[in-house]
This record gives sequence, structure tokens and C-alpha cells, in this order.
Amino acid sequence: MSARRLDASTLRRWAHDAVAALISHTDEINRLNVFPVADADTGTNMLFTMRAAWAQADSDAADDVTAITAALAAGALRGARGNSGVILSQILRALAEVTAEAAEERGGVLSEVTGEMLAAALRHAVTLVVASMGEAVPGTIVSVLHDAAAAAEDAVCGQADLAAVVVACTQAAAAALDRTPTQLDVLADAGVVDAGGRGLLVLLDALSAILTGELTRRQVYLPDPKHAAGAAAPPSPTPGFEVMYLLSDCDAENVEQLRARLDALGDSVAIAASGFGEAGAGHYSVHVHADDAGAAVEAGLAVGTLSRIQITSLHGGADRSSAGSWGRERAVLALVDGEGAEELFVGEGAAVLRTEPGVEISAQQLLHALVKTGAAQVMVLPNGYVAAEEIVAGCAVAADWGIDLVPIPTGSMVQGLAALAVHDPGHRLVDDGYTMARAGAAARFGSVRIAAEDALTWAGACRPGDGLGITGDEVVVVGDDIVSAATGLIDLLLAAGGELVTVLTGDGVESEVGAALAEHVHHNHLGAELVTFHTGHRADALLIGVE
Repeated sequence: MSARRLDASTLRRWAHDAVAALISHTDEINRLNVFPVADADTGTNMLFTMRAAWAQADSDAADDVTAITAALAAGALRGARGNSGVILSQILRALAEVTAEAAEERGGVLSEVTGEMLAAALRHAVTLVVASMGEAVPGTIVSVLHDAAAAAEDAVCGQADLAAVVVACTQAAAAALDRTPTQLDVLADAGVVDAGGRGLLVLLDALSAILTGELTRRQVYLPDPKHAAGAAAPPSPTPGFEVMYLLSDCDAENVEQLRARLDALGDSVAIAASGFGEAGAGHYSVHVHADDAGAAVEAGLAVGTLSRIQITSLHGGADRSSAGSWGRERAVLALVDGEGAEELFVGEGAAVLRTEPGVEISAQQLLHALVKTGAAQVMVLPNGYVAAEEIVAGCAVAADWGIDLVPIPTGSMVQGLAALAVHDPGHRLVDDGYTMARAGAAARFGSVRIAAEDALTWAGACRPGDGLGITGDEVVVVGDDIVSAATGLIDLLLAAGGELVTVLTGDGVESEVGAALAEHVHHNHLGAELVTFHTGHRADALLIGVE
């Protein structure tokens, strides 16, 4: 389905599709990567950066274009990886600055990006990218971006609509990419086109597909076999480290001083403003490849304040170029309710997705949370807060994004804690999943609620204010209050044995309740231990598990 307007919703959709497209082309782009350093990570770095941009925009509920483009730029600027990531962040920054200026001129909210704005953004991006790199090297992504901008400007002058402008700049980018080996000797020697330019074409193709409804099928760009030897060997020794950091409190006049120092230490120097407008003043994202990582850091310290320092070996092995590369191998994502529950699960090493009463978690929200874990494999603890069909849909979408999602069948947060306790990322994925599922299933659980009206239950009649002990979907205990219902439920759960009782107290439940339940277990169930955590969840007053 095509979208003729590039509004906030379409921008979010483009960011999502761009990430998916980069995942599909990461290996291809990495294999083309011989300039400026043959470290085979251009595709991976562009993916990391675009993924950060999408995550920021997807979490922004605004419906105006300026807010979404600002979110895309902010996410990319903070999440930029490598030289190519810095360049991509500047392209998105250019779009944000042009749309912000257009909104200001119109004196209100901007509802869509026009062809004229897109052309202006591409031209502004050329300026920002060249400024960040210090110079324009022919045959690189700058050449591809330049030709795309020129074609977009020509299309605008010809009164073309937005879709036609995008088609024109995409075609020009493809032609410029094919010419890059004639402009840069290292590309010709290796028999490849420019990797960054190929990544830019992937992004433009994704935008064109959305606006026209037509998917452009392109050749797979691979090193020419006749130049295999050239592609296999870097044209010059590769520096030992990639150094990146955020620099703040830096005067503009000191930026070129820093660039000169970094140029003397290594190559692939990029210094880009890490914000736009007033927020960007004095704040920069810095990137360099150097043998002396310490000296590169010291150069930044000499002109400002550093944060988020990242030092990565450029000789660290093949995993740098793996398809859809993620920040870590495996993570656990737990769906939870309540601030205390979030703190509890995070403290146990899990990432969390907070739920809201009465609001169902969608597959899109689940995907967003999966991406934020930064892991290639994610064990998901539903804890009773997401429908099975959404989990199934999430599995399918996650697979398309290069994430192995393993749902662990936990029906309550107490089961989730039991499963999390045996999680071992050192085990094989299938073994870890089986062990967690077995531990979760072994935890018998129930809940206690406050009766809201007169009713007849399987355990007898109840009145408003009574405590209801529930297992499965049935009331099995009716008590005069929370404590009496909870003690009865604990007795039933421990009837089949157990050593550990876990009680999670909900919003508004006093600490005295936990103390009363601990006293009951101490006197009536020798050998069993009770632990209480205040999670602040809603709906149920108590969640109780027995292991």
C-alpha cells in the first residue's frame, strides 16, 4: 500500500521499514566495506544507528512531523555507531532542521514533508556530512548523497510531487553508486561500490516503496571476483581501535583543533554536532580510528567534557560483521505491572515492559521492547499481561528483524521470577528456554482480590470488601479480609508441598499484610519460607507463588 503523504505516521513507518531493509542488507553492505578502513562494519553500524532512530521515534506519541523528525535525529545522534552511523545521524539531523524551519515559517504544526522540504534536507545533509568529516572524498556516500540532492532539486523545479521527487533522487543515487569505483581507486582495486552509498540507497529505496507502493529490486552488490585479492586485503594497515565519545562544553573554535589532533593520531575522523538548534551548541559526537585510544580520549578531554566513551578493537574477530549484529547475545524481557515490579525484575537482570490496567500489549509494543534490549536472543516472560496471539505475532515480526524470541509460558509475575532465577545465558538457547519454562511451571500461583459486589462463588457467597483467593479463573477461598483470604490460599498452595512462598503486594496494600502472612507460614508450615516484595501492581491485591 502506497502513502502519498510523508506525514508523522509515514515517517514512523519508513523508519521501521528502513531498519528491516538494513537487516536484510547488512551482510551485503559489510562485504563492500573497504574505505576508509576495511573493517566490514558499515552495514552493522548503519543498522545500529537507524534502529536507535526508529526506537526514539516509535516511542514518541506526537502526530506532527517536526516532533517525529526531531525524535529520529535525536535517536540517531545518541545511538550513532561508527563513521557511517555518524554520517547517517547528520542526514536525519538535516531533515529535522529543515522541517523545524518550515514549521516556524508557517507559524504552526507541520503536517507533512513536501518534495521541496525533502530536497532542501538532502542538500543540507551534504553540508552537514562534509562538515562532520572535514572534507568531501569523491566516490563515497557524500557523492551519492550529492547526486540524490541535485536530482531532488531538479524534480522540485519541474513541479514534481513528493513521490516523483523521491523516485528521482533514488534513481540518481543508484547511478551515483555505480560510478563510485571510477572515483575512488581503493574501490576499483577491490571491485566494489561504496558501502555507505549502498546503505543510503537502501534507505531511499525503503522511502520510495512506501510513497509509490512499488518495491525496487536491485542487484546484490558483491565484490567483483576478478578483484578478490584486492577486496580481501586492506589497502593499508588498519588502526587498532575505534574510539567514539560524546563531547560537551566545547567551544566552536576548539573543534578544528580537536580534528587536527585526531587526524594526526589516526583516520576516519568525524566530529558532528550531537544536537540541533540551541541544544547542539557545544555538544558533539566524535569518532576516530587510532592505534592510541588513550591519546584520542585525551584529545577530547583537552577541549571539553566527555561521556559515553566507547573503545572497540578493530581486530576483534568476525562477530563485528555478523548480520543484524546486536549489542549482546541474550536478554530476558519481562512484562510487569507496577514501579516496584519494574525495580524487582531489573534488579534480577531483566529488561522490562510496563503494562497498564485494561490496555492490551500489542505486537508493535512488544517489538519495540525487544529492540531496546539490544540482544539477538530474547527470552520473554509474558507474566499474564499479553495475549497469546500477540506473542505469536511478535515472534513472527521479531524473526524478520533478526531476533530469536523465546516465549516462556509464565502466567504471573511470581512464575516469571521463578523462571528468571534459573536463566543462564551461558547455556544453549533451547536449554535455557526449557529450564526457565520448567521452573516457571513448577511455581504454583494464585492471587487475592477485594470483592466489589455481592456474588456467589465456588467457595461460597461473598460481600463487598471480602478477600477472594483465586487460582486459575476460580475463587477458591473467601475471607473476611485480604489476610484471611491469603492465608487460606497459601494453605491450599502448600498442600502439595513447597519450600518457598513468594508474595507480591499491590498498590495500596500495607506492609502489615506481608508481616501477618510471614507469621502464618512460620507457625503453620514448618520448613517453608515466605518472602514479600512490594511491586505496586494494580487489579490484584496480592500475587502469591509457591515453589
